[in-house]
Amino acid sequence: MRPAVPLPAEVGDLMDHTPQSAYAHLRDTRPALFAGPAGDEAIGIMHWPMTEGQVLHRDTEQVILEDPVVLPDGRHDRLLRILTARPEPPVAVLPLLDGQVVLVDRFRHAARTWTWEILRGAGTADASDAQNAVGKVDHLLGASATDVIGLGRVHPDPAILADAVMLYAARIDRLGTFGHGAGIRRVRVVAFTEAEQMA
Repeated sequence: MRPAVPLPAEVGDLMDHTPQSAYAHLRDTRPALFAGPAGDEAIGIMHWPMTEGQVLHRDTEQVILEDPVVLPDGRHDRLLRILTARPEPPVAVLPLLDGQVVLVDRFRHAARTWTWEILRGAGTADASDAQNAVGKVDHLLGASATDVIGLGRVHPDPAILADAVMLYAARIDRLGTFGHGAGIRRVRVVAFTEAEQMA
């Protein structure tokens, strides 16, 4: 039997704090996380009493679920899924300075390397996605956004990540002091063609 793991805050103190009860609580209180389209090729999630999933881990950034699933060919399996632990949806911002793209050189723990990327992170409570985009520009680049343009929602890695990210472009008029505490060591301004080649 697996040891008890930290659970999402919404599970509360009244649950018995097993990975299965935490999963059941999420399924009952946040059914949208377990819904799916109908169709022969969709992967279905099995429900109690057939079987139950588990909350394998929770920290301040993410919740890892193990879903019991029925694959399109009828086989049963268990698949992992990562949810954002925070209630605020993450945002990503493509900063634009004088018609060029601003990239940050940021250390990413999962990949164990430095990556050139646009701005991305969790928002703050009681703020719109656009306000959170402005906040990312300020916090990570020390800059003010003069214009924020919504580009739609993207799924960065739908094979494992459940959450979509709202993507924005933001025009800025200067670069300030960038966020060293966020694992950023350098900032680079490149032409669109160079950014496309780097991608």
